[in-house]
Amino acid sequence: MFTASAPKSLHSQRRRLAAALIAVFLLSVAFLVIYAAAFSTFKASELDRAQGRADFYRTTLESALDRLEHLPFIVGQDPAVVRGLTDPTSRDALNRRLEDFATRANAEALYVMNLDGLTIAASNHAQAVNFIGENYSFRPYFQTAKSGQRGKFFAIGATTKRPGFFVAEPVRNAAGKIIGVIALKIELDELVEAWQASGEKILITNLDSIIVLASQPEWHYQTLSPISEERLLDIRNMRQFGQEALQPLDWQRLGDDEIALAGERHIGVRVPVRSQPWELHFIVNTAGLQERALFVVFLAAISVALLAILFIFWRSERLRRALHASHQDRQRLLREIEERKATEKALAKTQEELEKSSRMAALGQLAASVTHELGQPLSAMRNYIAIEEMGAAQKPDSLATRLSALVRRMENITRDLRFFAQPKQDQQAPFDVAKAIENAVELVRHDLKQRDIDLQIKAPLPGPQILGNGARFEQVLVNLLRNAISAVEQAKAPRIELGWTRERGQVVIYVADNGHGLKGQQIEELQEPFRTDKPSGEGMGLGLAISASIVKEHAGELFAQDNDHGGATFTVLLPPIPQDQTEGET
Repeated sequence: MFTASAPKSLHSQRRRLAAALIAVFLLSVAFLVIYAAAFSTFKASELDRAQGRADFYRTTLESALDRLEHLPFIVGQDPAVVRGLTDPTSRDALNRRLEDFATRANAEALYVMNLDGLTIAASNHAQAVNFIGENYSFRPYFQTAKSGQRGKFFAIGATTKRPGFFVAEPVRNAAGKIIGVIALKIELDELVEAWQASGEKILITNLDSIIVLASQPEWHYQTLSPISEERLLDIRNMRQFGQEALQPLDWQRLGDDEIALAGERHIGVRVPVRSQPWELHFIVNTAGLQERALFVVFLAAISVALLAILFIFWRSERLRRALHASHQDRQRLLREIEERKATEKALAKTQEELEKSSRMAALGQLAASVTHELGQPLSAMRNYIAIEEMGAAQKPDSLATRLSALVRRMENITRDLRFFAQPKQDQQAPFDVAKAIENAVELVRHDLKQRDIDLQIKAPLPGPQILGNGARFEQVLVNLLRNAISAVEQAKAPRIELGWTRERGQVVIYVADNGHGLKGQQIEELQEPFRTDKPSGEGMGLGLAISASIVKEHAGELFAQDNDHGGATFTVLLPPIPQDQTEGET
């Protein structure tokens, strides 16, 4: 009976879980619908408010621009202005009169120019920076007024370096002929400061999508869309924005009422400025709308299924924690396995290095002892044999000749031991790889010639510079060449190739032969001390061990591999001296 109820209980649990998941899904869909509806409602309400605020700010801007629009026309009718353009002696009086007009109208500047664009009188004549003597013929407002129409233009002042709105009117004499231009500059700093104080985001763009006014100072003179090079050149010629870079603002329009500004979503409206070909943008960050919509969803969720959500959350949290703990345990176990493998590998390598170091240390002690004990007897034997040879006729099979050959064989045996018997030289200096190859070849040239071996050298001078002991490194090359000479003894056409190349920033020195090859041996086996295939008396198998040790001293690596068509290639990889260091030392 127990076994029958277990599957039934499991099936019941699955049904409850499925029902809970369906309920959660339906509630999630309902919450999304509620969120979308709430956000849409709040957005529509915010757009209505934004439209009203945009209309308000447009009205204040138009009022600021139109407040003194007719002042240049009225002042231009003053006989004193006409007289100042025709009679230079009356210009002092005209300066004072313009100053009085500007003060009464609360205008930044009022000034008069002749038909060449030269300012002959200005309201700011008494200030350190004034317009008198300045030529503004390059300004579009001057050209428009000179043609008989009212000119309007926003620009950064060429003299004061402060932005302003310019209005210009032609000045006519009694006969109606245009004899000059009168211009008014209106500062909009107070208006912009009021926008900044409101905390709202407002910006004004001209026909080129350049921001001329904004509530955020850092937005000034940035662009909402790219400007062609031709149009940019025209703007530079008018000196409208001085030295401003006119860089693009981080702005992207996502729709009619949605904007991405500096990576954040906004909604906004734009309204045209009636008195100027400008456009006012009023934008609002959607973060507040999202918060309100989410708050509505939150209230709905609480009112509909607070207890159910808490229960599901509790179950989900328990499951998540259990899964997380299981995952953490699994990850920890994997890390422990990897750490143990790495430790075992490092231990094996350390043990191998220790054994090798022990063997090398013992070899060094043995080498020192053998070299010391045999050095003097061998030297004495060579001297005695030399004396004997001087007093007797030279015969190929004479006793002196045979003893001399035995001494040479004994010296060959002890020659390699000297490497381990003498201390390592610490002096390092740059040496030329190609020159080292040349010196090594000279040391074995007799053996090459005696065995009729074809040696091909590919080592152009000058070669790369290596930091180390050149003499010891030449010993490496000599050892590799001697191994190659020994390997090609049975070849029909013995050939050895020696040279250097560059590969991936490394200097590659290679010795290739067409001999018997490595016979399946690895480089680690070949460089073991006393491992040799040579007959007794020809060597002790220390050549590659010595070579590997010297290469390691030079921060390099020694490799060996069989060639595809027979023979073997020994390769030495060494780091070169940087070019700047080589030049500095030379």
